Amino acid sequence: MVHRGCGVVAASKAGVILIASPDTSYRNAILITIAAGVVRLVLAALTPLFPDETYYWEWSRHLAAGYFDHPPVLAWLIRAGTAVAGNTPLGVRFSSVLAGMLAGLLIAASARRLSGDRAALIAAMVFAVMPLSAAGLVLATPDAPLLAAAAATLYAVVRALGEPAHSRRAFTWWCVAGVALGVALCSKYTAVLLPLGIFVALVARRDLRERLREPGPYVATLSAVLVFLPVILWNASHEWASFVFQLQHGFGSTSGSVIRRELDLVGGQLGLVSPILFIMMVVAVVAALPDREPSARRHAALAFTATIVFAFFVYSATQRRVEANWPALAYIPATLLVAGHAGGGAWDRWLRSGLALAAAITLVAYVNTVVPILPVPARRDPVARAAGWDSLAAAVNRTYGRRRTLSSYRTFVAAERYQEASELAFHLPDNPETFSLNLTTRPNNYDLWPAFTDRARPRDGIILVVDDVEGTHPAAAMLAPHFTGVTRGEQVILARGGDPVKYLRIWLLNGWRGTWPQPTLRSRS
Repeated sequence: MVHRGCGVVAASKAGVILIASPDTSYRNAILITIAAGVVRLVLAALTPLFPDETYYWEWSRHLAAGYFDHPPVLAWLIRAGTAVAGNTPLGVRFSSVLAGMLAGLLIAASARRLSGDRAALIAAMVFAVMPLSAAGLVLATPDAPLLAAAAATLYAVVRALGEPAHSRRAFTWWCVAGVALGVALCSKYTAVLLPLGIFVALVARRDLRERLREPGPYVATLSAVLVFLPVILWNASHEWASFVFQLQHGFGSTSGSVIRRELDLVGGQLGLVSPILFIMMVVAVVAALPDREPSARRHAALAFTATIVFAFFVYSATQRRVEANWPALAYIPATLLVAGHAGGGAWDRWLRSGLALAAAITLVAYVNTVVPILPVPARRDPVARAAGWDSLAAAVNRTYGRRRTLSSYRTFVAAERYQEASELAFHLPDNPETFSLNLTTRPNNYDLWPAFTDRARPRDGIILVVDDVEGTHPAAAMLAPHFTGVTRGEQVILARGGDPVKYLRIWLLNGWRGTWPQPTLRSRS
């Protein structure tokens, strides 16, 4: 670091870190956040949709207060985005990218409140280059609204704890925190860890316990519950489907080594946050936990929140595999603590190195999204999961055209899994209704929508897409007795750059007899 009067200048291996005078640092933080959002918008437009994204897009065509896998905010964001940019990759992702940009702005504002303009700029840079946000917030996933709402919640909590207890301003900010928390809960259920972390902080620190005697935290809790109430009511009317699924998803027992799962969890964090920044976040969080200075009470509250979130997923990994992005909530308070940590010259040098490494990882991810550059087979490249779906849709459309010329009966499009069903709905002309049969796979939200048996009449047919296997696919075999004819169709290879990712097979089922294998009780929307 070189100090020049009241300003600060720093350099980074990733380029120039824009730290100028205190008057411009916060402005630069905003500019960096907006620039990062614009880059994500460009990538969002250029990158084909992943199967989970087209599945969420299907949700947006059936708006509800809840879904089998997650709460509803993402579906509403996608509906808003497609109203602006159509049924395109950009349309599906548009609102999510804006939510990510909002998260960055709120993080910078929180850092400024806690530690000043320079901290705001550091927080903005960390959030802009950290792969978790830089790459993850390109996509339409529940993490985008979750991080935005969580950032709003923590900003409001920081403001509330910065005001005198029992004051009107503190009460107002607690109310804002409650509403934001309710939106976070309506985005992803893991948001429940936020109030848990804050509550532990209020109990653990003597100088924060007085907050438990003011009405603000309780009004915030009530506000969050009221915002979340439609999701609760939806679950109550659908046999608690979403709650049960997520509890089983997070805590269901699994085979394999606990040590391996814990190592996978840590390895995932090193990849999504970058090794240097991850270690620096751990250091900053640990340093803030025991700090008893009255001025550090808000930092300690953030440290407890980050610790509770990450500890929860460390425990969850003892039960089953934890996806790398699940602890994402922990990195909002951790980013704020890194930005405000006073570690001297050595700390600043490590910070520059951490930003440079994170930026390099993100740059590789961005380039690999557009042009495959990683030396791995396409089937092992996560980006390749978005490749080839237009080819599948073209093959199904050809089959549909031939079927239409041979029969006056209707033909529907279906797949055995939601991934293929939703990609086909997105890529086929006019975005038709498709079905995920789920005869041999886990249940999902297609089980809550009208099924083929609700739409079809006897003698109708199905164009069925399944994995290509030797002989007859189990789903086709189960359906065979219920149709007058089952024909093996063409093979479709999903590939990226000529490198195969997945082998699929089209089956044509003719003449539905009006019966169905192992009927499932479905709740209609």
